[in-house]
Amino acid sequence: MLITIIFCTIAVCSALSLAAELRRDLMMMQQNSYRIERYRRWLRSSADTTSWPRLAGMAVALASLAAFASDRVGMTLIGAFAIGNIWYLSTRRYKKPLVMTPRARRIYSVSAIISIAITAVAAVAADGHSWLLPAFAASVALQILYCASHIVIMAAVWLLQPLENRINRGYRDDAARILASCRGLKVVGITGSYGKTSTKHYLKRILDEHFATCMTPGSYNTTMGVVRTIREYLKPYDEVFIVEMGAKQPGDIKEICDLVHPEYGILTAVGEQHLESFGSIENVQRTKFELIDSLPAGGYAAVNNDFPYAADREVTNTHCDRYAVSNTAGAQWTATDIAYSPQGTTFTVNGPDGLSMQLQTRLVGECNISNLLAAIAMAVRLGVPQEKIRFAVADIRQVEHRLSLRRTPGGITIIDDAFNSNPTGSGMALDVLSGMTGGNRIVVTPGMIELGERQEKLNYEFGRKIAACADIAIIVGRYNREAIRSGASDGGMTDDRIIITDTFAQAQSMLSGIMKSGDTVLYENDLPDTFK
Repeated sequence: MLITIIFCTIAVCSALSLAAELRRDLMMMQQNSYRIERYRRWLRSSADTTSWPRLAGMAVALASLAAFASDRVGMTLIGAFAIGNIWYLSTRRYKKPLVMTPRARRIYSVSAIISIAITAVAAVAADGHSWLLPAFAASVALQILYCASHIVIMAAVWLLQPLENRINRGYRDDAARILASCRGLKVVGITGSYGKTSTKHYLKRILDEHFATCMTPGSYNTTMGVVRTIREYLKPYDEVFIVEMGAKQPGDIKEICDLVHPEYGILTAVGEQHLESFGSIENVQRTKFELIDSLPAGGYAAVNNDFPYAADREVTNTHCDRYAVSNTAGAQWTATDIAYSPQGTTFTVNGPDGLSMQLQTRLVGECNISNLLAAIAMAVRLGVPQEKIRFAVADIRQVEHRLSLRRTPGGITIIDDAFNSNPTGSGMALDVLSGMTGGNRIVVTPGMIELGERQEKLNYEFGRKIAACADIAIIVGRYNREAIRSGASDGGMTDDRIIITDTFAQAQSMLSGIMKSGDTVLYENDLPDTFK
């Protein structure tokens, strides 16, 4: 009787282990927009199918099936793994955790049904006269399903696709109806390889001084995210709708534009990000300009001239102003006299027709000033008075994890750029760090991801810049370790100034032992450490 209870308990633990793993797989499927091809690219790039938990699970499954292993030995191995995996997954923290939307619930439910069906078949097929053999067979089946959980999730997404297409069409039609009813609504699209979320927040804060404004919240920058925003957040009295437009493949932005029909657009950057899915910088350029190309003749575009692939692209379909902080030749909007301090930044905005505004902001970093410049250009175009712009810019709060600046009670300055993972933004963050000369300048980073075949080279160059801008480097994780360490070393940083850690928790522990009052710490991207 006791052994039966133990076997059944282990089977339940195996089921819970699989449920937790399917939930994690669903999280990554959600972050890849429920697109199987994107999810498969993530699997290849992340090597998740051969991670150490997955390999350990495979070893347990094979050992349990081996002829020399008794059912009790097999169940012991499976039980130990299941309990360990449940503890491991329950203690992990994610930058973008799973949002259990109705679609996510449907996928999770179908995944559960698939798993239950396979497990039931295994248990019924077990030819025994007690509960022991069926419980063992079910546990082994659950262990094998754990090893193949990616396939289970993809199968659930594929089976549900016709239903999801029908549901999404209904949602899109409803969103289009709502937009058509909003007479006089001004739609502003914002896209770019990076900087779009910050620009969106800055623009909304400025426009709030003069208009009733709605924006896509959080990272609602896909077509269905925009649809949800329209259906749940857009009000009949709103005068401006700011739409952040993200993309991981050509056509993504055009799809959003075909829904919202923007009259105004901001292009913040064209750079090396998501190269694994785009394939080339030229594809990135074409996709980002889908927003600008969709604007009507009487519309308005603000394009960042600091990026060559944005500056070199001609715009003829609508009125286009260029803005720039560095490459100011030919730009109608520029920022000059930029001065940074731990309290923020002062700068001068120069615009068309002799416009000049001296502004102060709590934000730091050239990328933030560039994003502010785009927001100011758009606000002026929409008719916001200069005094309201000046007040809003001074009041703008830093967007969390995007080059945000704070000071601890112990006198340490923290630059939080944890949501940044691109070469340009990372370089700008290091430039800000280099200007903090009150004490040691420390950077904590796992490097940059989703850069395709250029990932190693760009992280090497990132390491060289770290050597030029920082006094101490703490490199987190194994993903980009050698490239960053090699770059920092070649850049002149000595080995005793390069600290290697496997996890962010270890980095924090090392950091607490070396920080002192007057130091500045830059947290630059935490994505690889979070997801690997």
